[in-house]
Amino acid sequence: MAKKRDDRGKEKKLRQDQVLNLDGDFISPVRSFRDLTPGNVKAVLFHSRYAQILLFLTILAFFLRFYNLGFNSLWLDEATTYTWSKPGFFEIWEISRSVDFHPPLFHWIEHLMLVFGQSEFVLRAVPAVLGILTIPVFYLIGKEFHDKNVGIISAALLTFSYFGIYYSQEAYSYSLVLFLFSLVILLYFFSLRTDNTTWWVLFGITSAISFWTHYYVFVGLGVIYLHAIITKGTDLKKDFRSAKNLLVAFCTTFILILPLIFIVGERFFRLTGSPPTYGVLGPILVQETFIRFSGGYSSLNWIIASVYLLLMALGFVFLYTRDRNKCLFSAMFLILPIVISVLISSKMTMNPRYLIYLLPVFFVLVSTSFPLIFRLFPNRNLLYVTVVLIGVINAPLLAEYYSGYTKEDWRGFAGTVQAKTQDGDWIVLLPSYMSVPFNYYYSNVTDRTFEYGANNRTDLEKISQLKGNNSIYYIVTGDISAMNPEGDALAWLTENARFDAEHTGIYLLSHGNDQK
Repeated sequence: MAKKRDDRGKEKKLRQDQVLNLDGDFISPVRSFRDLTPGNVKAVLFHSRYAQILLFLTILAFFLRFYNLGFNSLWLDEATTYTWSKPGFFEIWEISRSVDFHPPLFHWIEHLMLVFGQSEFVLRAVPAVLGILTIPVFYLIGKEFHDKNVGIISAALLTFSYFGIYYSQEAYSYSLVLFLFSLVILLYFFSLRTDNTTWWVLFGITSAISFWTHYYVFVGLGVIYLHAIITKGTDLKKDFRSAKNLLVAFCTTFILILPLIFIVGERFFRLTGSPPTYGVLGPILVQETFIRFSGGYSSLNWIIASVYLLLMALGFVFLYTRDRNKCLFSAMFLILPIVISVLISSKMTMNPRYLIYLLPVFFVLVSTSFPLIFRLFPNRNLLYVTVVLIGVINAPLLAEYYSGYTKEDWRGFAGTVQAKTQDGDWIVLLPSYMSVPFNYYYSNVTDRTFEYGANNRTDLEKISQLKGNNSIYYIVTGDISAMNPEGDALAWLTENARFDAEHTGIYLLSHGNDQK
């Protein structure tokens, strides 16, 4: 009976203060890394509801990210990762310096993973692990922004996120970008709150590592430093020495990324040298970014995206009333990179995935609406209900994700080509770089065929003139429109080839002698 009276007392206090604390009087003994002893960790896991929920979400994230990890075949970017990760460390650096448009860090990591094999599962294992590790980082960011409830909801949003799972199951750098930049944001707020030199140095180091993963995080880092200058503006006017730690962080980052500085400049001028022929260009990028952050393109996702945006707006309102500095950071961090991306999309290719580092702030803002909702429904079970609801509304999207191919199925298509071709047949890939994913699964040596690449009408006419009595099979993807925006390659195929088969957006056309 005493226990019941205590519970009623806590419920009464909860209603008065409008604050939800599932841990009651329990205070975590873990205050720093030095407190991470087995006994303290055990105490937290046994007595903290938040730790238990976070552990549950992390375990669930493990299953969601490793389930069917090798189901989809490698598509172009993943096959490129494999190809450019095979050489040695120095050769990978040369590739990133002269050929690739990305820094070498992820390829170096994948190079080490090739020791365990060359399968799709092995290539995607690191992104999957990083996707899992990002869950507790989102929790800590949410906790830093407001409290443990916001942290749990942020972690839950990422756990069930279609967008997050997709890039956790892709052999490319975006899962690493999300993990590292989430740490950057977390360490930045630790640094601001404590003004401890160690935290600022760690922030600088992590910022540099994120830059070695993807060049476009440069925009996000610029916004963070701008916010830091604004935040410390008053102190700087009084005493410039108050910027010492911020300067230490900046210098740490700058020194560590120095080998990449000139490469970035060269890459920028190369990318902006001609108008982009693919990607998400112009103001539509704003809509596409939030749609993809919220899930995908199903009719249900439009509803989810609308709900998320409404909750994000409520999160802004709550932060404005409680912590205007974090509100300013959130507004700057979401608005400036998107505006900059829209402006430069007329000069270079742009895609919402380049902005994946915005996801922590987006999800935290959505989560920060929880205190306002709790005022309307002050029930101790509301957090549990919210986590379950997040899982339920994302379930149809995830069911669709796991039920079929989400990438081009080059594995299956290679089998189709092998079954149709005869010895001596010619295979022409359009555009020519599609040989990268195709040849991961297909060997023209084993199949006794001849393989060529074509990017325009001229290439196709030359190949046609040389074919003699050989039959030709053309493998075409939608990328040909980006490589050949004039459209003369597709026009030539329409005139001279016949449709043979299609599988997950890969087309097989043929002309010449009768085929099987």
